[in-house]
Amino acid sequence: MNPQLAPLIELQTLDLRITEIKDQQRRVPEQIQAAEAPLKDAQTAHKQATTTVEALAKERRDKERDLDVQEGHVGKLRGRLSELKTNKEYQAALFEIEMANKKKGEIEEQILLLMERIEKLQQEAQQAQAKAAEADKVFKEERTRLEKVLADLGAELSRLELKRQSIVAGTDKVLMDRYTKLKAMRKDLAVVPVRNGTCTGCRLQLPPQLVAQVKRSDELLNCSYCHRILYWEGESPTATTAIASSEPARSSAGTGESS
Repeated sequence: MNPQLAPLIELQTLDLRITEIKDQQRRVPEQIQAAEAPLKDAQTAHKQATTTVEALAKERRDKERDLDVQEGHVGKLRGRLSELKTNKEYQAALFEIEMANKKKGEIEEQILLLMERIEKLQQEAQQAQAKAAEADKVFKEERTRLEKVLADLGAELSRLELKRQSIVAGTDKVLMDRYTKLKAMRKDLAVVPVRNGTCTGCRLQLPPQLVAQVKRSDELLNCSYCHRILYWEGESPTATTAIASSEPARSSAGTGESS
């Protein structure tokens, strides 16, 4: 293999991993947010239940005050019975007492219904509170795990970037410029192997003469179609390792007849 290729292949392997790490780092905040969603839902359910309980409790207190007023009204009506002189007045007072008692009974029924609703909602609030507590525990564990993942990714990224700087410093500037330009153009691989007479970057069949030149490894040659730098895969274990590391990234980007 042309000695100039080895650092480029190693550099490309580093760049692929660096890109992958940065993508993973960008996803971590979204993963934390997604992990928090069940907790927020449980907290919202608990808050809604407790708010409704408080509103119903207030309504119950208002109804109980209404009941006290109505009971007082009934008492006054009964107290006036002894003061009435005619049967007509007496019958009218009894009817008024009957209506007042009916209204009193309606208020009592409303209070009972409110008590039942409050009891049911209190149970729901307790269940929601327990669910929120469990969701909070799960979220904190997941957040701790993801924060560790983020820290580990950051440490690995720092190591790889230092190693990359070292490789760049030891590589010919013209060659580096060529690699950087190709990498920017192709968005993934700048250096690719030839397999079965095909460029593995764009998947197109290469001219036999170019394949023969790549096999000799006398100079750095480019694919006739996608212009990526070519090397003969069968000649270097380093090359095989590099491509094994890079292909998952390529498969996720999709393939076409030309890249």
